[in-house]
Amino acid sequence: MAKVIDYYMTHSSPWTYMGHERFAAIAKAAGATVNLKPADYGKVFAVSGGLPLKQRPLQRQAYRMMELKRWREHLKVELNLEPKHFPVDAIPAALITIAALGQGAANGTDAAMHLSGAIMRACWVEDRSIADPVTLAAIADAQGLDGAALLALSQQPRTRATYEQFDADAIAAQVFGAPTYAYRGELFWGQDRLDFLERALHAT
Repeated sequence: MAKVIDYYMTHSSPWTYMGHERFAAIAKAAGATVNLKPADYGKVFAVSGGLPLKQRPLQRQAYRMMELKRWREHLKVELNLEPKHFPVDAIPAALITIAALGQGAANGTDAAMHLSGAIMRACWVEDRSIADPVTLAAIADAQGLDGAALLALSQQPRTRATYEQFDADAIAAQVFGAPTYAYRGELFWGQDRLDFLERALHAT
């Protein structure tokens, strides 16, 4: 049976950023196909009881910061705990990623995965605004893609329709946080659950 993982994420999540490269490596090693599905977590939170960061109780905000520090040190990854452009509108990043997915089959997924990693790094390491179309096009160019063409495609109705379908897919799958990896009906929420996903991939 084919191994297929639905990858629900948002580029504005530091947890998604910290797990992205590890997830890609785990999926590749297991011979799994990734369905990259950037979603609007504003919509996901609205039906799952989640809250945007600034609306969470101060205790939860403080603990989030503590955990980010812990994981940054544990994983030995670069991470700006308070980036200049955060909170940020992640919709433009999602749309240009979906445009990259449209390049076709495996090549499109690979391109979109690499682009997503670069976009998240821009936010969480480089202090760049991932809501800015010019910045997004430049990031795509640096990945060997045609940034201007992807930016134009990201504004097409079919791209927006795909994004809305990913939102619906996330809600139907009972996703409530980012990142979430869905494999054979089982959800794995958070980059700290990648070990469990890896075990599941190799057990089947």
